[in-house]
Amino acid sequence: MSELLEVNHVSYAYHSIDGETETLADISFHIKEGEFAAIVGPSGCGKSTLLSLICGLLKPEKGEILLDGKSIAGEKERIGYMLQKDYLFEWRSIYSNVMLGLEIQKKKSEKYTKRVDQMLKDYGLWDFRDVRPSQLSGGMRQRAALIRTLALQPELLLLDEPFSALDYQTRLSVCEDIYRIIKKEQETAVLVTHDLSEAISMADRIFVLSKRPAEIKKEIKLDFNMKERTPMQVRNAPQFRDYFNLIWKELNEHD
Repeated sequence: MSELLEVNHVSYAYHSIDGETETLADISFHIKEGEFAAIVGPSGCGKSTLLSLICGLLKPEKGEILLDGKSIAGEKERIGYMLQKDYLFEWRSIYSNVMLGLEIQKKKSEKYTKRVDQMLKDYGLWDFRDVRPSQLSGGMRQRAALIRTLALQPELLLLDEPFSALDYQTRLSVCEDIYRIIKKEQETAVLVTHDLSEAISMADRIFVLSKRPAEIKKEIKLDFNMKERTPMQVRNAPQFRDYFNLIWKELNEHD
């Protein structure tokens, strides 16, 4: 697999009239095509800031971010971003919600429409395409939000705590759904989460950030030796506890 995303020596600070708040310090990592990576760290350490830099909403003060060897600044349309909330518009049907990105980018062609139709059928939303978002469960809304993001065929998918607004039981179910969709669509994904179990159950690699200004304290490659891996199977694997304890120790170790 080739390197799709390269984050090279990136630093960032927020500036205000009260002074400078250094958030990220010399962050470097690479993500291979087809890989699922997760980023964990203490609350407020800059995880979401890092995603904003990767998708081009913010510009690094030092370092560079490359997508397929090119500066991220000119490659924003190749990146999909799924936020904590689904942001589905109540005045639009589910179908028109998932088509919104294609409308904005003027890509509502037969090719893209057929793909959206197929995803709605594959992932259990076709029969609900004409209803309003309020008529769906939280899990179904998140599936619709992901399909809206994938409709644009991004090469890199960023997930910013996409399950945090759901209750625990729904989170487990939606985590299974989202993981299955991402793997079937062969997406390269980066997940930011404060939930260690979630990160371990979904990711191929986990990057552990330190307190602010955040640095990468540890990189952990996960290996569960399963034929057909799913988040729930991983949670029941004997190695799960070992990985959890390792990451917990890193997060709670005094700098």
